[in-house]
Amino acid sequence: MSMEFLLASGIGFVTACAVYLMLRGRTFTVVLGLSLLGYAVNVFIFSMGRLWSNAQPILQGQGPVADPLPQALVLTAIVIGFATTGFVIELALRSRHESGSDHVDGQEPGQAGGAARGGQA
Repeated sequence: MSMEFLLASGIGFVTACAVYLMLRGRTFTVVLGLSLLGYAVNVFIFSMGRLWSNAQPILQGQGPVADPLPQALVLTAIVIGFATTGFVIELALRSRHESGSDHVDGQEPGQAGGAARGGQA
């Protein structure tokens, strides 16, 4: 079994877990799924840049040169992903406070649809 197959299988498994979690009904699992998807994309971008050993990051003379662009993209994506996760958690907390439920659509599965909370129409 090759290392490329293992890496591709690992990325695919993490992506499948992320999609499964994002399709769940609770906000916490949706946030976990979004985070996992971000991690899978970061590993994919990083793996596309290849790992070089004994390669210079800047072109100087002859020899192999490592590409710094995937590393810079992943570092930027980590920062943006952290900020987005914080924002989504805040939205989930606000939704929980407003609706009284942590279900994604604001209603528990057993409740009647269309009726507002507290007797308001």
